[in-house]
Amino acid sequence: MNYAQIILPLNLKGSFTYKVPEELIAGIRIGMRVLVPFGGKKIYTGIVFELHGNAPETFIAKEVISLLDDQPIVPREQIRFWNWLSDYYLCGLGEIYRFAFPSSLKLESETYLKLKPNVTVDFENLDVNEMYLIQALEVRQLINLTDIEAFIPKKDIVKTVNSLIDLQYIEIDEKIAEKYRAKEVAYVKIKDGVLENENLTGILLRLNKAKKQKDLFLHILEKQTENPDLHLKKSDLFEDGYFGSSHLKALTNKDLVEEYYMQKDRLESYEGEIEELEELSEAQKSAKSEIDEAFEEGKNVLLHGVTSSGKTHLYLEKIEECISEGRNVLFLLPEISLTKQITRRLEKKYGRQLGFYHQKLTDFERVEVWRRIRQNDIKVLIGTRNALFLPFKNLGLIVVDEEHDSAYRPREVSPYFNAKDAALVIGNFYGARVILGSATPSVESYYNARKDKMKYIFLEERFGNVSLPEYEIINFKEAQDSKKVSGNFSLHLIDEIKKVLEERNQAIVLHNRRGYANVVECETCGYVNYCSNCDVVMTYHKAANEMKCHYCGQRASKPKTCPKCYSENLNERGVGVEQIHEEVSKLFPDNEVDRMDVDSMRKKFAYEKLYEKIEDRETDIVVGTQMISKGLDFDHIELVAIPKADSLLYVQDFRAEERAYQLITQVSGRAGRVSGKGKILIQTFNPEHSVFQLIKMHNPARIYKYILTERQKFHYPPFTKLIMIELKHRREDKANRASQFLGSILRKYLPEDCILGPEKAQIARLNNLYQFQIMLKLPKGKKYEEYKKLVLASIKEFEEIPAYQSIKKDVFVDF
Repeated sequence: MNYAQIILPLNLKGSFTYKVPEELIAGIRIGMRVLVPFGGKKIYTGIVFELHGNAPETFIAKEVISLLDDQPIVPREQIRFWNWLSDYYLCGLGEIYRFAFPSSLKLESETYLKLKPNVTVDFENLDVNEMYLIQALEVRQLINLTDIEAFIPKKDIVKTVNSLIDLQYIEIDEKIAEKYRAKEVAYVKIKDGVLENENLTGILLRLNKAKKQKDLFLHILEKQTENPDLHLKKSDLFEDGYFGSSHLKALTNKDLVEEYYMQKDRLESYEGEIEELEELSEAQKSAKSEIDEAFEEGKNVLLHGVTSSGKTHLYLEKIEECISEGRNVLFLLPEISLTKQITRRLEKKYGRQLGFYHQKLTDFERVEVWRRIRQNDIKVLIGTRNALFLPFKNLGLIVVDEEHDSAYRPREVSPYFNAKDAALVIGNFYGARVILGSATPSVESYYNARKDKMKYIFLEERFGNVSLPEYEIINFKEAQDSKKVSGNFSLHLIDEIKKVLEERNQAIVLHNRRGYANVVECETCGYVNYCSNCDVVMTYHKAANEMKCHYCGQRASKPKTCPKCYSENLNERGVGVEQIHEEVSKLFPDNEVDRMDVDSMRKKFAYEKLYEKIEDRETDIVVGTQMISKGLDFDHIELVAIPKADSLLYVQDFRAEERAYQLITQVSGRAGRVSGKGKILIQTFNPEHSVFQLIKMHNPARIYKYILTERQKFHYPPFTKLIMIELKHRREDKANRASQFLGSILRKYLPEDCILGPEKAQIARLNNLYQFQIMLKLPKGKKYEEYKKLVLASIKEFEEIPAYQSIKKDVFVDF
């Protein structure tokens, strides 16, 4: 076993072969971090993926420099999981490694130069640049290549360095720096032995002329005497501004006080009282026994429970059982910021044994969670999709809450994988059971559960037998014709909101469009403001009084006159959530109206502040985007209004109807959770649309049957497998040619019926890159694996063309 396959944190396919030196053979294991040279003098931290005895035939393998761990840092189960992800989602192992690891655990290397020991330099034979470099090294011992640019022209650096290496005056030193540092907190105390060697009166007489030093000394002494076990934090001394750091320094210089440091977790743990769980209802007990039965049969579970049916309560029961068996739990959530309430419940139950892992943690905080998981300190981990890559020791249960949520399958961050499907696979590798839970399961999960690939459990009643909300569909066209409207609201909808407010209850208004207006248009010549980086019209945000591109973030001030014809006749078209918020505020001037969307929630603790306002009933109406459909569990929300429901349906996406059903059902679940008198008002121009009519019936089985029939008719998932290949380049003609060429290669291997495109993407240019797409519809089963290999062969053939090396290529599997 003197050769190793190493995964490097680079976006390259596969792993790389290295020779293991004799002295490392005994210690090397799969899953360890190793230092390896790659591409000249660069050094990387790799992960040992495989050990074998097969010497490469076409090249001489470089040697592993050293081992960084005594024990494997990545468990075998994770290595298998990485391998599966790479094969299934057609992405590189290096890409997965980069995503999975906190960057502070990947050591970085920089090239440093140093003088050779005991060297005598003959300055007469050196040119000016060489002399400068030698003199700098005599002063500074080690110099980074980037520092040399300060005194040697860029173009001469390589020549100068190589010349001095040839003369054997200098050598390269690869200085490796591990970036993670434990957090240390400064504390202060009276120096040991001070009060034994000198009495207090004498010390105070010495400090008589320095009043503040004397006061500070007495303050520290008082705190220490009150509680000898308490550590006094240095920062606490300066809180009220009376003492300054100069006073403390003076006491330290006089050997009266000393500073000391202690390591501290960056993440605060819950230290409060621990609560017991409530009793399950009869329906929940029945569902729990079905879950137990499924787990005994080795099956995973799809828990389909209507909103407020107590799915969380069931999760907590299963978590408790799993922990009592000595195993750990991973609780996956789509977005950590919207889950305050579930977090609170788990915190009160598990205290310090609860951990968090998500994008909002700093890199060092992630390292601390990583290490606590390896040491088995954390029993329950709440996290987003990147928590799947933590080095769990004995994972027993994975709960995927809101499994339908598109945040589990983002298209912005590579590798592009679906966390819900990945959870089922990693659960299998660990021998852990998985619960997928949702009030509106994804069509694919519902179909698989009905095909008996997992156990389907339906909770059809709300906790405490509370009634489900009542739906009412308002024909907005009819209201307009009879002049019973005010702006974007029918008078009937306004009356219903008034009724709720008069009863001292709260209402939600959903409008899933950011900004104030979709477009600002010149009435005279029709000019609209396009983003300079993307082929999209910029959205007007009134609060910031600026135009924004929601794709690349470009901003511009709102034009006062048309840039084309200089007319002042500019009109705002389309309705965004800011406009709905403004309208509601005018309709209900005596009530508190708050907005909840990405733009209004940017500030730190904005979510928490709004949650508190809703909880304390300081807010009467919350206007928001889809954000308000998640995680809100309040007692006094009785009405949900959707003034422009048609905008949810008319989207270019085969999942549009499924997403509209999910969003409407999820947001309706916020209403009447305690009283059972919740009401949902859907305002539409098309009241006869199947989705609205089926939602009204409270019959999920019929909705899924309708969507599955449509999908089968047009060969969409779950009846086929979809792969989207997206090609991007700054030049449109080059991106077009590349996509046509890749399309022709695919047609050589695959049947014509399977290939759609190439076509321009829905948004032809994003961030100055032109986008072309090829969609592959492939049959399921054994044929799919064969076709997938042919897709890989096609991509490989495409990548061999040097002219297309600059084309950016993304592959989305099951998008």
